[in-house]
Amino acid sequence: MKNLPSDEFLDRKDPYLRMLCVNVFVRDQERSLRFYVDQLGFGVVVDESYESGGRWVAVAPPDGNTVLALITPKRKSEEYKLIGRSRHAVFVTEDVITKYDEWRNRGVRFHHPPRTTLWGGIFTRFDDLDGNSFALVGRDAFVREIEAERRAAAEKLEAERRTAQELEIAKRVQARLFPQTLPQLKTLRKGDRKAALLVNPYY
Repeated sequence: MKNLPSDEFLDRKDPYLRMLCVNVFVRDQERSLRFYVDQLGFGVVVDESYESGGRWVAVAPPDGNTVLALITPKRKSEEYKLIGRSRHAVFVTEDVITKYDEWRNRGVRFHHPPRTTLWGGIFTRFDDLDGNSFALVGRDAFVREIEAERRAAAEKLEAERRTAQELEIAKRVQARLFPQTLPQLKTLRKGDRKAALLVNPYY
């Protein structure tokens, strides 16, 4: 018997794919956790301790799917040398100035006030407690349009996926409820005929 396709791939040829996690190397997980939660307003996604003594901590901005894993590497390791060297992560917001004022009042260190760019946006940079640097950018009209198109496309794909999934589920349920083959009418006794009529009214 051929295996049925997985529900999550019913309307897709390729597996689902998105960015999940960005590693940020820090000296003190608890201290960094408090910075991202209390000063930036991020949420805690994972905070688990292991018997070996390790700890898995991950945070995420309120409106984002990608999480930041706060990792404390062992001293003298190659990863330990990367603490404070993160430079390429970018956060996007609808109002850079408001977010800049809010975070600066909470003690976040910025490189400079928000500046306009040649591409029509606005941006600034800030550091975490270990010197890891992040960009904070505002969305211009062009970026807003692209994001609206992506959101509409994603919603369409999700609607199609759910429709296909619901149809497949209905097909499976129907196949289980109704027998694939029914005995010939002439072999049924009177009581069996009534039961058959309940299953298939066209008898």
